[in-house]
Amino acid sequence: QVQLVESGGGLVQAGGSLRLACVASRISVRIFGMGWYRQAPGKQRELVATIAGGGSTRYAESVKGRFTISKDNAKNTVYLQMKNLEPEDAAVYFCNAEYRREFYWGQGTQVTVSS
Repeated sequence: QVQLVESGGGLVQAGGSLRLACVASRISVRIFGMGWYRQAPGKQRELVATIAGGGSTRYAESVKGRFTISKDNAKNTVYLQMKNLEPEDAAVYFCNAEYRREFYWGQGTQVTVSS
């Protein structure tokens, strides 16, 4: 079965950095559109960044210039490099894979930002 396994979350001070990773199994990140979403307590899940199979990227306005999404096709892994983190970035971050009518989510990884 398809699995998306996130890692790299944790506690960081405001202004710090974290790198999240999402390892995909039974799908190919070469083909699937991959993305990172986040959900803070009491809020809806929101798009953070996406990367298409061909490599084009898209970001939420709130993270532009601070976050970078990338992928390693050979490792079938997608990354989210987060810099200059703000308390407002604290959330559970979810990896997403989408292709045509197929849609998958990871279990999420917690990011906590202390002020």
